[in-house]
Amino acid sequence: MSGPRVNSFFLGSSSGVNFSIIVSPTDEETGKLQLANCSGSKRAGDWNLNVTPGMDASKVTISLTRNLQLCLPNATDCCATPLCLVDTLQVLACRDSVMLARLLIQAEIYANSSFTGNVSENATIVPSQVFQPLGSCPCDLTAGACDVRCCCDPECTPGLKQLFNESCFTGVFGGDVNPPFDQLCSSQTMEYTPDWFPFLCVQSSLNNTPFLGYFYHGSTSTPRVPPFKIPSQTSPGKLFTGYRQGDPIMTEENEYFTVPQQSMAGQCVGNAPVAYLQNFDVKCLTDLASYKEGLPHDVRINSGAGDFIQQNVVYRTVTDMGKFITASESLRTAEVLCQNVTFAEHYTFIWKDKNIERINVTVFLGSLCDGEILTQRFTVKFLGLKSTNAAELCGNPGYQVGKPVKAANMNASDTFGSLNIWQPAGRGLCTSATYTPVLFGLDSLSGCILEVDINEDCSLLRGNVTEKLNSLIQATHVGKRDNSSYSDLNDWVEIIRLDPFNSDTNVSSGNLKGICPDIPANLNIRIIFADVGAVQGIPWQEILAVHISYSTVIWQFQCGLTCENSISFLPITASVQFIKVPAQPPIPMTRFQINYTEFDCNRNDVCWPQLFYPLTRFYTGEPYSQCLAKGLLLAFLVLVAAIMSNPWFSKLWNSSLV
Repeated sequence: MSGPRVNSFFLGSSSGVNFSIIVSPTDEETGKLQLANCSGSKRAGDWNLNVTPGMDASKVTISLTRNLQLCLPNATDCCATPLCLVDTLQVLACRDSVMLARLLIQAEIYANSSFTGNVSENATIVPSQVFQPLGSCPCDLTAGACDVRCCCDPECTPGLKQLFNESCFTGVFGGDVNPPFDQLCSSQTMEYTPDWFPFLCVQSSLNNTPFLGYFYHGSTSTPRVPPFKIPSQTSPGKLFTGYRQGDPIMTEENEYFTVPQQSMAGQCVGNAPVAYLQNFDVKCLTDLASYKEGLPHDVRINSGAGDFIQQNVVYRTVTDMGKFITASESLRTAEVLCQNVTFAEHYTFIWKDKNIERINVTVFLGSLCDGEILTQRFTVKFLGLKSTNAAELCGNPGYQVGKPVKAANMNASDTFGSLNIWQPAGRGLCTSATYTPVLFGLDSLSGCILEVDINEDCSLLRGNVTEKLNSLIQATHVGKRDNSSYSDLNDWVEIIRLDPFNSDTNVSSGNLKGICPDIPANLNIRIIFADVGAVQGIPWQEILAVHISYSTVIWQFQCGLTCENSISFLPITASVQFIKVPAQPPIPMTRFQINYTEFDCNRNDVCWPQLFYPLTRFYTGEPYSQCLAKGLLLAFLVLVAAIMSNPWFSKLWNSSLV
């Protein structure tokens, strides 16, 4: 510790536990601490011990009672040197003279550096920060003491610097206020130094450097565009010409229309913009203390054509509270604070072409009390104007990102199939895990835990794991498009399966108890898709192939410290990967392009095939007429030079002069 107070915690019940503190000197000959016993008290020298008991943990506070000011002339009860105190403390927790726990503390405390003298009235001249930073060692924060990792601190002795010499602060904070410039001769060790560098380098001190510093002069202005706003258009006409897929939906105030969504880290972001034609269904955890209301439902939305539409809101009351209240810290009493909050919001956007025609919102309200945890649900769906249900998006037959992948079982009378991954709940066991459909364009990884006995037969274990993984894929085909017809086999692609290898238990494991090799614990689903066109500016995406394989692991029973429990755990996972390929195969390279790479313009800085590029129609830097005129003039000059360099031209010229 380096301060006058430190806190720690004693885990467990503190009933009948006696806490004490001891200042432990070290043996001068051996350098070891003296053995401590349970006969101490809560005060030792200048140290006090305070214990705040709790239900499952007790807070232990050690504090220093002496004065830490530097001594003035003829003063007592102060610190004579900057290093005021060096002590070794032992905090003991005993019950009936039996030591339960011990905490060792090394205290090295410096005196306070607050100024108590007379203040001079002389004005301090601050140098220009452009050329000379204020302070040559910014990491020197403590006066009269050595700051750890600050190698430019003059109070740090060579002995102290050896402790952190390899971990010094770098950059301007570590005192590198004038870094060596590139033209300095001592910088020759830099990478890619040219050969002529020693002849043109500069011999100079760092005080005479062209480096202007890390600071600059200049006026600062606050941005006029507030967060989540776009600048208004000054040109006459409508603000929007229509939405495209992925564009943020705008409000009447020229702000983003936001609904809580999950970020890449898994946390809920309350002010996330809603993207056009992108559905989502998220759940967010909150309590009464951190609950925040979203955008009001009277906000009007820009339809995309320049006009604004009002939301059609329907309010309902939640009847089954158990679907939303997931935990409660204590029983509800009459004194508990409760508030009427939003449990769920379901948005339905009716769209046509590039515009939004109508917005329907269903809001579920309920009472949330202090101590309860609420699972809020927010959904957004986009439905075509001609669609009567949530099954299809009007106009585009291809898949859209975030929509479930369509599957079918052509070997059954009921051809409806499913392609799912796990959605664990509770302890994450496979017995309690539910299914969630595979969403197009979203790579995912899920899994659950399978309980395995130590005497488990390896063949039965392989079969059980394979059955669990195959339960996710109740299909033989996957729809090429989102509107694939179950009656047309050409609308479907067959799932390519690579079944797991079935090994012999007696040969593979050698009859070892608690070890099973070749367990197919990982299911790999790879979906290959491509953009085959576009409908109203929205990409038309189709699935080309689906491949399913298994990855095996070696399961070994883990017993931990003791092997009293005969149950171990085997995690099994399912991963989904979407691979985008070109709709048409790329043009293969010719033999000339493979062998003569120096003529490949994509691999070299000099491109000889494009020598006459300015004379082609692809060059747009100048009008084509000017390029053609310059090209003809250049060709004429080359032709004249070739004629004049010929020997017969000089003979003809001499004969004409005679």
